[in-house]
Amino acid sequence: MARAREAHPLAQQLEALLLVADEPISAVGLATATDRPVREVRAALASLVRDYDGDGSGPQRGFELREVAGGYRFYVRESLDPVVADFVQQQTPARLSQAALETLAVIAYRQPISRGAIASIRAVNVDSVVRTLASRGLITEVGQEPETGALLYGTTDALLGHLGISGVEELPPIAPLLDDGLEGFENERL
Repeated sequence: MARAREAHPLAQQLEALLLVADEPISAVGLATATDRPVREVRAALASLVRDYDGDGSGPQRGFELREVAGGYRFYVRESLDPVVADFVQQQTPARLSQAALETLAVIAYRQPISRGAIASIRAVNVDSVVRTLASRGLITEVGQEPETGALLYGTTDALLGHLGISGVEELPPIAPLLDDGLEGFENERL
């Protein structure tokens, strides 16, 4: 393991770690993974940001490295969002799974909401479903929870357009759609 680290420059190691990460990784986490000092990792990250932004001899890349939610993560350049959105829509079937629909409903009615809170409500792991909904442009990161730093999600204008509404306040009230929990207890006294 140590030999593999020595065989590759720090910048390559950081790129590899960031490519496989589902969530932003802190500089401390990256330093631990690469067994390098935090200041050296921060300097390498700053160099990568400049490189990707075209501040050196190379061109600006179609992606960028951003520091968000206390960590670093790759993102598509905002100017390329339309290209990516068109591609994703062409590659992705229009139907959503039951799990995706349920997760989308939780986000729509409880936004802004963290992935952990969604998982708690649904009582299942929602990581892949959240990624799918985000990749389809139906939800987006809308901030972060002040206490935990967890990313918060909300619905997008694209979802509102699919639903034919102009805002989440136009969603139907959910209470009439829920079972009142009294089924089978009609003859019981409360």
